[in-house]
Amino acid sequence: MLSMKKWGKSLGAVLLAGSLIVGGMGLSSVFKGPEKAYAAEEITRNIVSVTGKGELSIKPDIVYLSIGANSSAATAQEAQKANAAKIAKVTEQLKTTWGIADKDIQSTQFSVQPNYTYSEKDGQQVKGYIAQHTLQVAYRDLTKVGALLDAASAAGANNIGSAQFAIEDPSAFEAQVIEKAMANADVKAAAIAKAAKRSLGQVVTVTQNDVGNNPVYYMENAAMSKAAADTAGGTSVEPGQVKVTTQLSVVYELK
Repeated sequence: MLSMKKWGKSLGAVLLAGSLIVGGMGLSSVFKGPEKAYAAEEITRNIVSVTGKGELSIKPDIVYLSIGANSSAATAQEAQKANAAKIAKVTEQLKTTWGIADKDIQSTQFSVQPNYTYSEKDGQQVKGYIAQHTLQVAYRDLTKVGALLDAASAAGANNIGSAQFAIEDPSAFEAQVIEKAMANADVKAAAIAKAAKRSLGQVVTVTQNDVGNNPVYYMENAAMSKAAADTAGGTSVEPGQVKVTTQLSVVYELK
């Protein structure tokens, strides 16, 4: 009987100790919860968020040209046939004379549509058909763009659209433009901290924003026509510079 009582007392002591441990853990978690919440609130209050902008002006290395032809005829078949001959001649010249690869010549528009006329007497009438075919041509020798457009026009292209100058691989400049954006964010955040009589701490988060600015410069028909007039018939196209940009949303700690 004595051994049973001792065993009972021992078991009770173990259970009591266990209860104290569990209770202690429960109390500990109760006290630590508010500390964590309070710390999170402090971090939220002691930050500054800015947007840093980075921009590089770079000489383009490729141009995308819109070169096409239109043809009119009494029937849709005749219009399409006439236009196909023009485009074939232009394409052949681009490949043989100018050394442009197949992958750099792409059809972007093709259509054959009725040409409508209207009069009060007869109403709307179909007066022949118009065939259209437009190519997008990628070209990398930017010193000869004007000469290429003149040659395409002489070969039968009568619908020459915009010249889009660009950087073929803008990712090569990504690190530089990001560094500029981060430096801009540092300047802004430091100015805000100084105005608030605080000091700037470490960076908390950085998010890159896609601002949707493609590094492309457009030269429309009117600009190219003026350039041609200024050079007595020879088209002169100046590539200028294109811009590569990015934006960073940066959150800093305030001390």
